[in-house]
Amino acid sequence: MNPPVVLTIAGSDSSGGAGIAADLATFAAAGTHGTLAVSAVTAQNTVGVQEVYPMSAELVAQQLDSLLNDLPVAAVKTGMLANRSIISTVGEYAAAGKLPNLVVDPVVVSSTGHRLLDTGAEALYLELLQHSQVATPNRREAQLLCDVGALYSLEALGKICGGWLVITGESTGIDRIFHDGTWTQLAGREIETANDHGTGCTFSAVVAANLAHGIEPLEAIVKAKEFVHWRIVRSANWDLGQGSGPVAHLLD
Repeated sequence: MNPPVVLTIAGSDSSGGAGIAADLATFAAAGTHGTLAVSAVTAQNTVGVQEVYPMSAELVAQQLDSLLNDLPVAAVKTGMLANRSIISTVGEYAAAGKLPNLVVDPVVVSSTGHRLLDTGAEALYLELLQHSQVATPNRREAQLLCDVGALYSLEALGKICGGWLVITGESTGIDRIFHDGTWTQLAGREIETANDHGTGCTFSAVVAANLAHGIEPLEAIVKAKEFVHWRIVRSANWDLGQGSGPVAHLLD
């Protein structure tokens, strides 16, 4: 049988730890075929992001058309979208029903503090989230979206989302899930390591891969958290680079 096809719309990471590199490795580890539309190219390493070069929205659209007109994409995830034009373009495809099982990871700032989204573009994510099956902001990103949207609570943000809201990193090892007016706590296990670069990308990528396999959203989220846990365990003692090292996307 053919593997399910998953699409990532995201930026590159020259260190291989996050972005499309992490997404494609995760898709493969999850038994899917990965495809990509590049939104930006970055110069970065384990220490930080040195430069960001966004693609034109027209080129992003051309990549999407090329893929969607040929391959049976079963799920899509977004990562770094860089600016207003790209978010709006992706939003148009989502609104037209062309991005099935959409997982939105609203990347605003890198883990090292470098801004990866044009100032003022955050509000456009609120429109894109309406078409998401799963949204995976971290606590900082979720609060920022609430602020720009004049939302009074994280529950209000959850109601904007088309499906499930997962707020990652609420506290040590714990994520929170909001769906249908109810919060669910998803506990985890703390791992002592400096190698956590790309964990958010990996989590959202495996959620998308699970959805492509036909797994229901809540189970897809739970399985994704377990997936990331074991990848962090695998790379906990690696010594790659001078900053935050990558997680292991393959266990073998």
